Amino acid sequence: MPTTKEEVKNYVFSEPEKADGAAVYEMIESIPILDLNSSYSYLLWCEFFSETSVIVNDGKETVGFISGFINPTSPDTLFIWQVAVAETERGQGLATKMIDSILNRQVCQGVEYVEATVSPSNQPSQKLFKGFAEKKNVSCDISVCFEEDDFPGEEHEQENTFRIGPLKN
Repeated sequence: MPTTKEEVKNYVFSEPEKADGAAVYEMIESIPILDLNSSYSYLLWCEFFSETSVIVNDGKETVGFISGFINPTSPDTLFIWQVAVAETERGQGLATKMIDSILNRQVCQGVEYVEATVSPSNQPSQKLFKGFAEKKNVSCDISVCFEEDDFPGEEHEQENTFRIGPLKN
């Protein structure tokens, strides 16, 4: 399957491939606010969820990644699992461009909503999703998804669902 690429400034947006898994893992490992998952999970994500995910390179290195999927129980919803932007690229709207890049793909033709879970302390992600809704001129409804007690083992903040939409095509 050919990779879809789109150039914006010096960035190249593309569907991730299995070979991108290590670079994604290393970038996310360098971003303390994000939950680092196993390297295996990023390999799986890049291999099996590439159509609804995006990787961004600046010609030298990976500077952005979004993992997403179409929710099987809500085929009109793109769930964004993780958003990562390298520290050097923040504040330039790259995360919003990555979301748009995914939404513009054929696989998202029926998507009317974007959802993500965000912890209360993750102010950058809250700002991203609220700002995305504002730019699209749609609502952003926030509700509790996972309580602190739902998480096993070490402490984890609650996760709130941000539901954005309905998107206008």
